[in-house]
Amino acid sequence: MDAQWDDLRIFLAVARAESLSGAGRVLRIDPATVGRRIARLETDLGAPLFAKSPTGYALSDAGQRLMGHAVRVEQAIEGVAEEMAGRAGGMTGQIRIGAPDGAANFVLPQVCARIGEANPDLEVQIVALPRVFNLTRREADMVVAVSPPTAGRLSVQRITDYRLHLAASRRYLRAHPPITSLDDLKGHRMVGYIQDMIFDKELDYMREAGVARVSLASNSVSVQVNWVRQGGGIGVLHDFSLPFVRGVVKLLPEAFSLTRSFYLVRHADDRRLERLNRFAAALADGVRSEVARLEALT
Repeated sequence: MDAQWDDLRIFLAVARAESLSGAGRVLRIDPATVGRRIARLETDLGAPLFAKSPTGYALSDAGQRLMGHAVRVEQAIEGVAEEMAGRAGGMTGQIRIGAPDGAANFVLPQVCARIGEANPDLEVQIVALPRVFNLTRREADMVVAVSPPTAGRLSVQRITDYRLHLAASRRYLRAHPPITSLDDLKGHRMVGYIQDMIFDKELDYMREAGVARVSLASNSVSVQVNWVRQGGGIGVLHDFSLPFVRGVVKLLPEAFSLTRSFYLVRHADDRRLERLNRFAAALADGVRSEVARLEALT
């Protein structure tokens, strides 16, 4: 095998984007050129690296084996760049964080803004998606998760607990029958997740509240928060989101309260990269402080 780093870089881009066009956009290379480079690499290795279908490019068995080697080469090059830049200066380069949209909308922006202010040459990307991220494919450099993964070569750090309560707008409460117990919820419109799109059991709040039917449902926390803010119904909201929505108050806090945790998940091999270690430490400290600050306001 005589694959150079540039070949592996293109291979990694296709593996992560699962398409020639997606890889081309990332690399700023014409997709046809990406395709030719992949074909040449496959010829050099004597094995197909991708299974091609109308839905995209999926790694073959050979591609899966090459993926691990290519990622290690990528990490080694990044490590050399960090070493050459020196560890005493500010963080540089690009770091992508995957997160559920509750954290992505209400906690991470202010935390990452502060980290960015202290490191002006650092580019931070937040990918807010209601699903589990694949760190092996490098969809993100690190992930804020609501439950610790149990498989894969991953490093998991518990960041902090956070709390959720039933909440409604004052406008909704003035226009509807009073709520004095959980049994009273049966006569009200409920706001929550689309049941078959709940990607983590920790998000199945309504089941714990004893609610069988959700009238207004979305896979997005932000949509749910805005429905509640507009008086659409009663939802289970993060306490840290409440300072952002005027006129929304907690309901029955002594009868119903949930505690969940945020975890910082990274690929185990990334522990050797000082830049990511420094960013992970700053992110965890920032999330911990910001959740505590926002919850104290409710």
